[in-house]
Amino acid sequence: MSEEETLLEFPCEFSIKAMGLATPEFDAVVVEIVRRHAPDLGEGAVRTRPSSGGKYLAVTVTINAISKQQLDSIYQALTDHELVLMSL
Repeated sequence: MSEEETLLEFPCEFSIKAMGLATPEFDAVVVEIVRRHAPDLGEGAVRTRPSSGGKYLAVTVTINAISKQQLDSIYQALTDHELVLMSL
């Protein structure tokens, strides 16, 4: 499979998860990054879940993905941000 090939068929609904420390601004930062690349976030597109100890926060944003390039750009922007510890 080449770099441009993917098992996904676009457009499709796709969930992106980012994890970081549970700071007051973390969820807003994740949403702002994703919205730069997918401006049409729908109602209920964002879900947050704290870790069992409350130290970390997982933010899941569901988008209507239009290309592999769009997803790659979102993941790169998330991993480049200092508040994001991991993205899936």
